[in-house]
Amino acid sequence: MNQISPAKPRAKPRLATRARPLLNLIAGKPVAAIFEITLLCNSTCGYCDLPLNQGRRELSRHEIRRIFGDLYRDGIRFLFIQGGEPLARTDLIEVLEDLAAIGFSMTLVTNGTRLTPGFIARLGQLPISISVSLDTLDRDTYRRIRGRDQLPRVLAGIKLLAEFSGPKYLTCIVSEANRGDALSIAEFAREIGFLPIFGAYHWNVKAYGKANAELNYARQDAMAVFEQIAASNLVPKGYFRAYLKDNLRWLAGKKLDACDAGRHSIAIDASGNVTPCLAQAQSGNLRIQSLTEILASIDRAGIKSCSDQSTCNLLCSRIVGTALRRPLKGLKGFARR
Repeated sequence: MNQISPAKPRAKPRLATRARPLLNLIAGKPVAAIFEITLLCNSTCGYCDLPLNQGRRELSRHEIRRIFGDLYRDGIRFLFIQGGEPLARTDLIEVLEDLAAIGFSMTLVTNGTRLTPGFIARLGQLPISISVSLDTLDRDTYRRIRGRDQLPRVLAGIKLLAEFSGPKYLTCIVSEANRGDALSIAEFAREIGFLPIFGAYHWNVKAYGKANAELNYARQDAMAVFEQIAASNLVPKGYFRAYLKDNLRWLAGKKLDACDAGRHSIAIDASGNVTPCLAQAQSGNLRIQSLTEILASIDRAGIKSCSDQSTCNLLCSRIVGTALRRPLKGLKGFARR
């Protein structure tokens, strides 16, 4: 079997490469990407509509190096690594080390069930933050939402992160099943040194969000939850407080600023398919096309229609725009990453 040698840190990039992200922001081109590194998953969340655990050819480690090296030269700098459950991929830490060597700043989004001391030790050497999805501290409610009785494993994984020096987040999706638990999640997060992030459960937003009668809520009820969290000041000022307020505006039926899907951010699935975000149709594949070719075919009208309807809970599709529209708040958010 051929072994892939560890990636070596790149030499200091040329001025044109270093300036590319700024040029992208000016030109309305991506600087951030969601990367669904695998669509294997050990949860069956009631709100997830992704095609999980279906046979597919995932990008190899070698392909990821090549493709993401090109994306770095194209100006992308921030990656949200998720799944599925990313730790279901056996070479995840090696891929993260390769991406760090290219020069990316990353956030790993995980359900927290497969964290180990060895993995966390290697993760701590990288320019990466970690977000653990946690919707409740009640074991039965967790099972109802996530489809698996895994809360003890998640809490054990969170405990292992106590010494992790990078930014740490707990992300909670508020639904009817857990709206009474949201404040306790925020308090728990701050007690253990994590920043809490809250998004509203969405259903039937184009390709994103599965309708689930057990999770559907009345908007007024969800608004009360977000108002309570905002009043608690447990979510610090900066990007995540702005996102919290975006959820409140959306629940109240107010129009939001345009999101950045396809403009400042894109989504890439495990097979290299590119979409403006997870709610939109595929626009091309990086195995056989350049990012420039793919961006030219994006459905901009579809993005606007979706943005007008929803905040969605895809943080990366709004984070760059938040930094541009509200620079001080945006920079505070980035500083915690």
